[in-house]
Order: sequence, then C-alpha cells, then structure tokens
Amino acid sequence: MATDSSLSDRLFAIGLDDDASPLFRYTFYGTTLLILLISLFPFYYLVMLALSKPGNTTQAGLLPAGFDPTSFIGAFQAVPFHLYMRNSLLIATGVTAFVLVFASLAGYTFGRMEFRGKRPLFLLLISVSYFPGATFIVGLFKLLTGNVTVLGVSSPNLFNSPAAVGLPLTALSLPFAILLLTTFYSQIPDGLEDAARVTGTTRIGALYRIIAPLSAPGFVTAGILTFITAYNEFFFSQLMTTGSPQNWSPIVWGLLRYQTEVSVRYDLMAAASLIGVVPVALIVLLAQRKIVSGLTSGSIKG
Repeated sequence: MATDSSLSDRLFAIGLDDDASPLFRYTFYGTTLLILLISLFPFYYLVMLALSKPGNTTQAGLLPAGFDPTSFIGAFQAVPFHLYMRNSLLIATGVTAFVLVFASLAGYTFGRMEFRGKRPLFLLLISVSYFPGATFIVGLFKLLTGNVTVLGVSSPNLFNSPAAVGLPLTALSLPFAILLLTTFYSQIPDGLEDAARVTGTTRIGALYRIIAPLSAPGFVTAGILTFITAYNEFFFSQLMTTGSPQNWSPIVWGLLRYQTEVSVRYDLMAAASLIGVVPVALIVLLAQRKIVSGLTSGSIKG
C-alpha cells in the first residue's frame, strides 16, 4: 500500500540532497518558488483588493489602496452570502456521498469480478468523462424540467432544486471515481476478502469492512476531488436555478450578486471569494497526504 510520506516531502528531499549539483539545486528551488508565486499570487491580490477602501480597488497593487477590512463583514450584509455557501456545501456533500457509494460498488465490480463484456463496458463508462458538460445541456434541461415523456410518463420537474444541480454533477464525477477505486480495489489480495467471506460476510460487507478501508487513500482522494468539483460548480446551476439562495443557487451565484448594473464591488467580491475558499482549503490541508498518496500510489504499486 501507499507510504505515509507525501510527494512534496520526497521532492524536497531530492532538492536538499547533498550529492545534488549546485545547478540542480538552484534550478529546483527557482522552479519551486516560481510555481508557488504563480499559484499563490491570485490569493494575495484578492487580499489586497479586500483590504482596499471602496472605490479605490482599481488602484490596488502589491499593497491595498488604503486600508478597510470591513469588507469581510460587508460581504454578508450586501448579499446573503452565507446562504449561497450553505447551498454549495450541502450540494457538494450530497454529490460526494452518492459518488462514493456508487463508485465503490462499480469499482468493486470492475476491479474484483470477472464477467463477459467487462472491458468494453468499463471503457464505455470512462468515455463519459471525455465529454464536456455543455454537450448534455439541451437534453438535461428537457429531462430535468419535465419535458421528456416516455410511455406516457413525464420526467419530474426539478428546476430550482438541489437535485437539478446534483444529478448532472454526480453523473459526470462518477467515471473518474470509478477509475480510481477500480485501480485500488483490484490490488487488494484476494485472500483478505476470502477470509472475511468465510466468516459469513457478504460481498457488500467485505467491500465496506475490508476493501474500502484498505483503499483509504483512493477513497479519500475520490471523495475530496468530487467535493471540490461540486463545490466550485456554476455551469449547471446557471442552467437549472434562478440565482436566488432560496432556490439552491451555489456560491458562484453569490459572487455575481456583488455586480450591479452601475457598479461592481470588487472589495466585497474579493472578500467573499476568500471566505468561500476556506472550506476547501481546510479539507485539502487536512487530507493532503491522502490525496497525494491516492494519486501517485497506483503508479508505484507492483
């Protein structure tokens, strides 16, 4: 199984190796600093915008234009941003739960069972991930707004509901989760599952008591990446909701509410963006080792 050391630890160990040439060391550190600068500078600039005085945000640069931290409070006063965050968190949690349950079942089937047509079916399922969400826009809108009738039965009207946003996200997130869990589940020794089944455990019981716990890095990685995708979603919510927090519009809709016909409150938008990214940042920081292990261990296992 995967080791506890993260990929970043191994990379820095290489960079600090005494045997490494000076050119390699300088290149390593220079590249690392450049990547950090490119990755973190947008967040730094958001902080500068959020701390700038209203009306002076266009003058903000490496330092804020004035100093006014009240934008972090004003973001909730101008727009019910907490309701948009609640919607995104609930939708992302629901999508993640459904994806993990169905991906676990499918991953177990493809990874540990043999049946006719297994490979073509698996490739067909994975191919769904190659299509962008816009490909399904017309069909999804008709299906989820009650405009599709089969044998006299109409599809439900889910407009302005969490299901209208969650169902497409679940369908598009499943292929990657299935691929990841199939890889992990297929590498668990058969003897462990056989030993559990001898004691009377069913296949489902063995899956959630033996297989899934032993595949924790892949399980956690699939869950976190699905959560981040669902939390940041805007495309389907723009199609299936009206933008009101009472109608399950997610966090990106809330950010757009700081833009009016005559002005844009960039300071409030920047503050809200920083607040909105906190849940995802905390999850990634707490589970970063599992994520790195889940994404890399499949390539180093025998």
